[in-house]
Amino acid sequence: MATSNKAKSDANPGAPAMTAAMMAFSPAVAKAWSDMMSESARFLTDRLQHDLETQKALLACKSPTDLLQVQAEFFRSAMEQYSAYTTHLYTKLSTTVESTVKDVASSHPRKYDDVPL
Repeated sequence: MATSNKAKSDANPGAPAMTAAMMAFSPAVAKAWSDMMSESARFLTDRLQHDLETQKALLACKSPTDLLQVQAEFFRSAMEQYSAYTTHLYTKLSTTVESTVKDVASSHPRKYDDVPL
């Protein structure tokens, strides 16, 4: 039995429209959006792996002291990772906005006198 491609496209009906809208605005914005989505997927995958490793370590704890050490290390590393990721996204967004604004900015400075009424 042949499967339909329609079922696959119905999973996220807004995605093609969102991509088309971003491409119409600026290819740099579309690329930045794509990069951010792939970075987010990578970050979430890494965080889930870290969570699973921590769960294994928690289950292997023999004393409350071990448990506290594992928890402290987990929260410390999680805060470092989230902070680094947020800084990375902020930097990426800032550079994208700067390059997009430069592309959109007019090369002809306008004066108040040349605006038609």
